[in-house]
Amino acid sequence: MELIIAAKGSKYLVQDKKSRLLYTVKKKGFGAGHYNLMDASNYLLYTLVQSEDERKPSFSIILNDDTFLKMECKSLFLDPTITAEGKNMNYSIASKDRKNFDIIFNDTVVGHIKTKVSVSGDLQYDLDIENTAFDDYIPLFAVAIDKAFGSMNKQK
Repeated sequence: MELIIAAKGSKYLVQDKKSRLLYTVKKKGFGAGHYNLMDASNYLLYTLVQSEDERKPSFSIILNDDTFLKMECKSLFLDPTITAEGKNMNYSIASKDRKNFDIIFNDTVVGHIKTKVSVSGDLQYDLDIENTAFDDYIPLFAVAIDKAFGSMNKQK
């Protein structure tokens, strides 16, 4: 499955290769980093919550008011990696250059996220993942990458 996650102001649009809108990630409220993942009919699926006041960003993916996955940035510079751990699942989103990430599920590479800079200077994320490994929360990995590494990638 191939998806494109594009930042548009305070929200992210998730589209397939045919430019059909599948999901929207909208910032909730002011200040705090809460991002709601909604399907095409605006039904709330998951919420990504960014922890504040930390040198290395960390996140939680919330499902039905309960933490579904805990995400933590292990390194910002040397081997940039975000880990995501939940019940019976462990993801590692690893890179060498903060732009091209491998999605590793239980020690097996199941997908990739590539960072691109658009003409307007906004970042776009190309997500390519095996169909059997895809779930609705996967686009939030690109949002976490944007929040953790986006400002550094825009400066290059």
